Amino acid sequence: MKKGVFLVVVLLSMSLLLMACGTGGDYQYYSAEELKDSLEGGESLILLDIQVEEEFEEHHIEGAIPTYAYPAQSEEDLAKLDSVLPDLESSQDPIIVICPGGGGGATGTIDYLVEQGIAADRMYILEDGQSAWPYPELLAN
Repeated sequence: MKKGVFLVVVLLSMSLLLMACGTGGDYQYYSAEELKDSLEGGESLILLDIQVEEEFEEHHIEGAIPTYAYPAQSEEDLAKLDSVLPDLESSQDPIIVICPGGGGGATGTIDYLVEQGIAADRMYILEDGQSAWPYPELLAN
């Protein structure tokens, strides 16, 4: 019985610790269609692209800010985001994080930006990432 109580206490403690760190896995998403509509409607957005340089040069959405921070895991990757912090801090516009597949790189970026003081409720992940972007007319040439 004591082992069971101990296990429950440990699991609850771990859950509370995870909730206190970062966004706790609650990420907001923008579908490609929603982003297309927002861009065509002239909405003010920050498109924060973390693709590596070669992928960014190959294909990126017009107006995206390159950071080359993918996969946003190492200190070196995350330090690449520091150069855009002043722009993010001086705006209240929604931030759409664009990574190759809309997964771990984007969540790592958001977690880091939240740690730096950027409000989590301003940040979104482009669902399925740049690799699934179906609107070539909105890509930079």
